[in-house]
Amino acid sequence: MSNLQAYNPNHMSLETIDGEIATLNLGPTHPATHGIFQNILKVDGERILSAEPTVGYIHRAFEKLAERRNYNQITTITDRLNYCSSPINNMGWEMTVEKLAGITTNKKIDYMRVIIMELARIADHLVCNAVIGVDTGALTGFTYMFQEREYIYELFEEVCGARLTTNIGRVGGFERDFNSIFYSKLKAFLKGFPARFEEFNSLLERNRIFMDRVIGAGPIAPDRALSYGFSGPNLRAAGVDYDVRVMNPYSSYQDFQFDVPIGKDGDTYDRFLVRQEEIRQSLRIIQQALDGMPEGNHYVDVPGFYLPQKEEVYRSMEALIYHFKIVMGETPIPAGEVYHSVEGGNGELGFYLVSDGGRTPYRLHFRRPCFIYYQAYPEMAKGALISDAILTMSSMNVIAGELDA
Repeated sequence: MSNLQAYNPNHMSLETIDGEIATLNLGPTHPATHGIFQNILKVDGERILSAEPTVGYIHRAFEKLAERRNYNQITTITDRLNYCSSPINNMGWEMTVEKLAGITTNKKIDYMRVIIMELARIADHLVCNAVIGVDTGALTGFTYMFQEREYIYELFEEVCGARLTTNIGRVGGFERDFNSIFYSKLKAFLKGFPARFEEFNSLLERNRIFMDRVIGAGPIAPDRALSYGFSGPNLRAAGVDYDVRVMNPYSSYQDFQFDVPIGKDGDTYDRFLVRQEEIRQSLRIIQQALDGMPEGNHYVDVPGFYLPQKEEVYRSMEALIYHFKIVMGETPIPAGEVYHSVEGGNGELGFYLVSDGGRTPYRLHFRRPCFIYYQAYPEMAKGALISDAILTMSSMNVIAGELDA
C-alpha cells in the first residue's frame, strides 16, 4: 500500500497513484448497501480511487405500469418507491390527481394528511439515523428506534389496516376518519416518544467515537449539491435552505410553525444532525395539527373518485354506478399536464402527469430524490476509506425502491 500522506482527493487518478489497485464490488447483494444496488470501487488498499454506481437490479418499470392503470390503482404503486415512508408517496400522488382534476380538499383532510405524512417522515429518519449508528458499530440505538417505529406503524394500521405499504388515503380524502383509538395512540406517542428519542440522541450525537467516524465523511459543498440536483435533508445538510413545505406549501403546511434545520459542512455528521432536528420539528407540526384539527368530513364530494360506502351501494343505484365506474377506471379525467411535489423523506418527491383525457395517464414520471442525488456518490466517496464509503451511503439514505423505479 502506498503512503497515505500522498493522497489528495482532488488530484487522485488511477495513473498517478503508486500502489496495488484492486477492483471491489460493493453490492449488489451486500448488507452494507441496504438494498439491491452496486458500486464498483477502484481501491488502493483501503483508500477509494473511484466509484461507479450501477442501478437496475430491481427495475420494475413503475411509470409504465402506472400508464396502464386507472388513477386510484396507481396509489399502490407509489407505496413501493420509498417504502420507509410510503404514506408520503401515496398522498403526493393523490394531491397530483386532485390538482389535475381541480379538486379542493377541506382543512380537516389537509390536517389529517399532515399528521400522517409527518409520522412517516419521523419513521423514515429514524431508520436512516439508526442505521448510521449500526454502521459505526453502535447497535443499541437501532433496537431502541425500531421499537418506536413500531408505534408509528400501529398508527398507520389503525387508519388503513396496513403498515409498510400503506395505500393510505384516497383521491379526495381518506377512506375512513381517524377513530378514538388512533387519537389515544397518537397522544400516547407524542407524550412518550420525545424522551425516548432524546435518549437515543444522547447515545450518538456527542459520542466521541461516533463523531470521529462521521465528521468529515462524505462531504459535499453547497454548489456541488445544487449542481447534482440535491433536495431534502442532504441538501439542507450542505447549507442550502430549501424545503418544499415552506417554499411551495401544500396541504395547509403554511398554517404550521416549524423550523428548517440547516447544516454547514454537508458531511455525514451534518446529515445525521439535520434529520435528528427534523424529527423534533415533525413532532411540533403533528402536535399543532392535532390541537387545531378542524371540523368537517374526511372526504370531499367527488363521487367519480371516492368509493361510496358499501351499504349505499346495496341500496342506491347511483352509488352502484359510481362504484362500478371507479373500480373499472371509467372516471373521466381532464386532459392536461401538471407537476406536483411534496417534501418526501429524502427530498423533493415529484409527480409529472400528462393526461389525454383517457382513463389512464398518457405519460407519468416520478421524480425520485434518491435517483437524483445518488449520482453524486462517486464524488463524495473519492479519496475516502471503504468504511467511510459505507457511512456516506447510509447517511444519504439511498432507498433501493426509490432509486430504481
